Amino acid sequence: MPSERFHPDLVAGVRAAGPILVGILPFALVTGITAIGAGLTIGEAIGMSLVVFAGASQLAAIDLIGSNAPFLVVVGTAVVINVRMVMYSASLAPYLQACSLRMRGVAAYVLTDQAYAASVAEYETNDGRARLPYYLGIAFSLWVVWQIGTALGAVLGAGVPDALGLEFALPLVFLALLLPAMKDTGTTAAGLVGGAVALAVATVGVPLNLDLPIAAASGVAAGVVVDAWGET
Repeated sequence: MPSERFHPDLVAGVRAAGPILVGILPFALVTGITAIGAGLTIGEAIGMSLVVFAGASQLAAIDLIGSNAPFLVVVGTAVVINVRMVMYSASLAPYLQACSLRMRGVAAYVLTDQAYAASVAEYETNDGRARLPYYLGIAFSLWVVWQIGTALGAVLGAGVPDALGLEFALPLVFLALLLPAMKDTGTTAAGLVGGAVALAVATVGVPLNLDLPIAAASGVAAGVVVDAWGET
């Protein structure tokens, strides 16, 4: 069988990623479509997906690019949204410390919320699992589907007449991402405060298209404060 050519834990990781891919593909398609709606070319949309590979920050950056925000604002917003990856990396480090620096770099590139959660959950219940192959099986499955999905979305988006518009797609995707993430008081506070601040600053108006960065920072701060308060 073809699977016998690969490490069994790599294959196990690919299989574990199966249910996750069902939700990733539509998200990737909409990201590609939205990129075209924001004025990116098909090549730029695909290149962004290859370089950034981070759904929420890609969408935020696309929104800011479509609003002609300054480059530093786009980059800064993406960094703020992806700060959680630093915590994920610190949590994964003990499991992958035996790997070479090159392989840890590869693992960092394909790190996502889903790959992190699924891998750590498996590590904590199965000591016999080979860490790196299992993680890469999940992470690269997500990477491949994401790249294919965003490329298809970009091609589809390029075929949509300008008169129809694609502005509706981005708010709907962010709403779909937000609601499942509001699992406890901290995340709920972050979502509500971030949304309220986003509405307020959009109404008042701020320079340099800083609406989204201000809202994101406010939501993160609110979540941290609520979590810290709950621990006291």
